[in-house]
Amino acid sequence: MSALNGIRVVDVGLLVQGPQAGQTLADLGAEVIKVELPLMGDMARWIPLSMEDLRTPYFEACNRGKRSITIDLRVKEGAEIFHKLVDTADVLVANFKPGTLEEWGLSYEVLSESNPGLIYAMGSTFGPEGEGANREGADLAGQAAGGLISTTGSDGGPVTPVGATIADHIGSMNMTVGILAALFSRQETGKGQRIDVSLLGGQIYAQASEYTAYLMTGEVPGRSNAGHPLLPMAYGILETADGHIALVGVLPDKREEFYKAVGVPELINDERFAPIIYTTEIRLELFKILADGFKTKTTGEWARILDDMEVRYAPVNDYEQAANDPLVLENNYLVDLEDINGEIKRVVGSPIKMSATPAKPSVQAPELGQHTEEILLEIGLDWDAIGQLREKNAI
Repeated sequence: MSALNGIRVVDVGLLVQGPQAGQTLADLGAEVIKVELPLMGDMARWIPLSMEDLRTPYFEACNRGKRSITIDLRVKEGAEIFHKLVDTADVLVANFKPGTLEEWGLSYEVLSESNPGLIYAMGSTFGPEGEGANREGADLAGQAAGGLISTTGSDGGPVTPVGATIADHIGSMNMTVGILAALFSRQETGKGQRIDVSLLGGQIYAQASEYTAYLMTGEVPGRSNAGHPLLPMAYGILETADGHIALVGVLPDKREEFYKAVGVPELINDERFAPIIYTTEIRLELFKILADGFKTKTTGEWARILDDMEVRYAPVNDYEQAANDPLVLENNYLVDLEDINGEIKRVVGSPIKMSATPAKPSVQAPELGQHTEEILLEIGLDWDAIGQLREKNAI
């Protein structure tokens, strides 16, 4: 038994924001039908690893365990069959430019008239309201407009985006939360509702503490400077003999032992570093003093030292190091699954652990249109009708 057993999701999302929400629901047990444009499919299918390796990590990561049907929503007959499919669904997931589904006659008002329990989840870049809301964008636009990029790097250096599609991911998680809340609400009311999330809104919410500091003071918190502008303490990144380590604060009762281990015992009597909270300038001075000592030992050696004194830290892993970290593997954050050919593949697992209805990630994404006929037969079409749809290029 899975948490979302019996829930059907129609996913017409593109790239990450919509599809990853559908992926999360699939991991939690929902049946997810991915609707794609005939011959083209999700744009994520066209972002290969390289011109020599045509595997597509964005598509594979966000669409495992779904079934794929091809429907051209721009064609009258395609829109009609899509409407028929959505009538069988609990949830619709999409992240087109605002107004696109409405232009095709597939608005929430139209679809909910025949399916009043429908949860209509829409993702956008900048939100559904206001001037410029219908501008197209992607993850980078969300990071930029939401202020995240302005916080990265160090004072005086160039700004740089986060090296992952973090705005898309946060948007997808917000969409998933909205969908689950709407499903719960529907149990009481019997009615669905429309949900809107955006990359911009997700970025603002993800930085709620930092924005609150700005709203309280009128001052922009500033760059991370290898730490965090609102956490001016022994909190930041230090270079080691073979990499880097994240120091996550040193409590006052640990400082003497810590300073001795780093080779600067005199700091325990330095009044600059006596407070629990420093200014940003004092934090940067402290890290300059600590820098030479940390370079004398490897990350592994520092890990053992900090473990012994119960000081919080983490190694700064690259993907290869994280993928081989026992904590990652033992918690099934990466998991080995068998594909249809009997081969074992390592894939990203679910970060959500549930004791009674555990998430069950799937190993592979569907081929384009792999289940088109199967799904059309399920919703009541016969072979003649399917043939006519093909003749009209609707599927």
